[in-house]
Amino acid sequence: MENTEVESDILRSVRALLRELDGHHHAFQGMLRWTLHKKMDRNPLNSAILVKILVKELERAEKGDYRHYIIPLLHTLMYTLIKAPCISDDLYERVYDFCKKLLTLPKPYCTIGLDYAFRLKTERVAPGVLYQRMIISEQSLKSHPYPYQERVFIFADPDVLSKAVCNSLVTEAKASQMYQNPRSCMCYVITRAVQAALGEDCDVESFQRILQDKPTDELEHCFRQVVAAVECTGSEMNADRARHAERLEKIYSMVLNSSAGGGCSPGGLHGTPLPNPNISFHLWTDEDQLWKELVLFVRPLSQTCEQDCLSQELDNFEIQDIVSDCDCCEQTRFSVLSTDSGIERDLPAAGEELPPPGGTDVEHARLQRKGGIKKKACLLESMTLLQNSCNGPGAKQSGKLHRKSDSNVVSMLHLHRLYTARIVVLGDDRVLGRLAQAFYSLRKRETRRVFLTPRLNLQFYYVPVVEGQPDTRPTQEHTTPGQMELCELAVYLGKADPWYESNINTLCHMIPKLATMPSSLSTHPRSDPFIIDVIAYYVRLGIQPVYFQVYAVKILFGNAAQEPAEDVFLTELSAKVQDCKAPKDHMQTKKKTTLEVPGADLAVTYTKVLLSDRKKEVDVFLRSTGLVMKAIPSSETEDLVCLNVNIAEVVKTSNLSGRSFSSAANKIRTRNIKIQSMEQRTFNLCLDKDFRRTYTNVVGVEVSPCLEPSYCLQKTRTMKFSLHESEDVGLAKYMPKSLLLPINTFAGIIQ
Repeated sequence: MENTEVESDILRSVRALLRELDGHHHAFQGMLRWTLHKKMDRNPLNSAILVKILVKELERAEKGDYRHYIIPLLHTLMYTLIKAPCISDDLYERVYDFCKKLLTLPKPYCTIGLDYAFRLKTERVAPGVLYQRMIISEQSLKSHPYPYQERVFIFADPDVLSKAVCNSLVTEAKASQMYQNPRSCMCYVITRAVQAALGEDCDVESFQRILQDKPTDELEHCFRQVVAAVECTGSEMNADRARHAERLEKIYSMVLNSSAGGGCSPGGLHGTPLPNPNISFHLWTDEDQLWKELVLFVRPLSQTCEQDCLSQELDNFEIQDIVSDCDCCEQTRFSVLSTDSGIERDLPAAGEELPPPGGTDVEHARLQRKGGIKKKACLLESMTLLQNSCNGPGAKQSGKLHRKSDSNVVSMLHLHRLYTARIVVLGDDRVLGRLAQAFYSLRKRETRRVFLTPRLNLQFYYVPVVEGQPDTRPTQEHTTPGQMELCELAVYLGKADPWYESNINTLCHMIPKLATMPSSLSTHPRSDPFIIDVIAYYVRLGIQPVYFQVYAVKILFGNAAQEPAEDVFLTELSAKVQDCKAPKDHMQTKKKTTLEVPGADLAVTYTKVLLSDRKKEVDVFLRSTGLVMKAIPSSETEDLVCLNVNIAEVVKTSNLSGRSFSSAANKIRTRNIKIQSMEQRTFNLCLDKDFRRTYTNVVGVEVSPCLEPSYCLQKTRTMKFSLHESEDVGLAKYMPKSLLLPINTFAGIIQ
């Protein structure tokens, strides 16, 4: 009877999740998924019941017309499987068969189904391998069989978020990692692997107690044995679950026999905690802060483990330039007079080489020749790395729909990217503009000197946060003016991915509210940190990117001595014509009957966007008071890769009372546009709604899709040998042409 009540309670929770996906709002919106998984953490034995219910709901959604249920239910199911202590082989088979059915559906269902089918196939023969890999990579545990490492970087703009919000997030991040240490994480991995393989045949409590009492060196030895056994089974072609259980049973018996208590009796299943990933919180105050943090993250690996994957010469050559740009490191330099001709045949033989006269052996060791000019990495290899590092689609994408969600689940294994940086930005569209700037700067650095690309897998995540908003949350049918205008990209992602809307967009107003409430983490550090738990769930399962075009803008100023400025934006460009204040003497001579016309005369040249992808140049002369260019489509019917330009045109009208002026909206869809003021009037320019990125005294602006820096470099090199070639040739023909910023979601774009 008790199991029936538990099953009914779990079923009600799952059905409530599905009703939320259908748009039924309630008081606990955004917390149902988190509450459901917390129930499983407190009662791990109920995980098998939840898996059965989720499989039934998935099969019902696949048979009926409820496809929007599939991906949220599948993510919930996989997260439960990773955290569950032990799942029967029959349940694994049912979930695996369902994932194979998804291969017949369009994207993103087939993409996610294929990814989870691969994972389930490995987890089925080597239970606990997904949990083990997640802990090793997230906690940076040293392991030769699985050397991958991850880190979550949370970037918050202090000019966008208040001090209270930042402090609350820092408190949560510290509280979530207060009791995490390498020793406890190694115990988790060992216990989880043994229990998943042996099931109820092991005494988990006694086993954990023995592990905790072991010295650190013995615990590390046991950890290496377990990891090697699990990874060996997971990498075998014809792996057998029974053989895997035998391997771990030997380790289990060895640990029990090493204690003074001897053998133990089976004690049932117990849950193993899944600690939150290694999270670092950063206030975004420096333009190069993102790049510096990534370099500091990668540098230890580039000096040790990756020497097997990349050439030592490339590492030594590049790291000097990278470190020299970073203010945190300074190296001693020696000035040495060299008599070396630089020609290899002039070198003495190995046996004839003598130390310089009057020099000690130590000095000779420091001043000896180190090989002369070192060979740089092959140009073709460098450009191929840059080509593969661009997660976006290929070069010719101008006529495609805006909704691009090509998955990067299948990573470049031949590059051995041992590091993964998950960048989470908090804020509104203004912080996304800074992210676009940082991403563009990073790509330019990598084009000049490839350093991070072959080592680092870069993933971007976005959590919208807006302060000072009303308590009532806007729905799609009723939105108060200006309520979500600072989070246009988040609104678009919520429409594209319902699970993102349910789990992430609900944090938009929840984070500021929680920051004003008294925190229980100060008095009860072991209480559950809600925000960090949701972010951890997002970065673990949100692996489907949606690509957004970054636009380049060239700004011309009224002062001829001032150089044109170049910048990029992601969401919006707005321009407002400045009021012209005439001098007093001019006002006295001016006739009273003259009616001053608002705005300024503009010459607009743009390429009209057509569904046929044909180019049509249009020249327009009009008078306008301002304009707004939006890169994020407001509705799914206008989902093209283009700019939606709204120009406030001044229209002259004549009536009985005389001449008057009215304003009319002139809408343009384009990818390339040039605007030039025909008068002495200038206008103010603002990028991504950020007042810090405002340009004044502007007379002209040119906007076009931002080009991928590696493509520009290859194009320039190609033009040296084919001056009369206008089209892309060689490697540039196959490289991504436009710079696309990938923002990860749970589903990408649901068709």
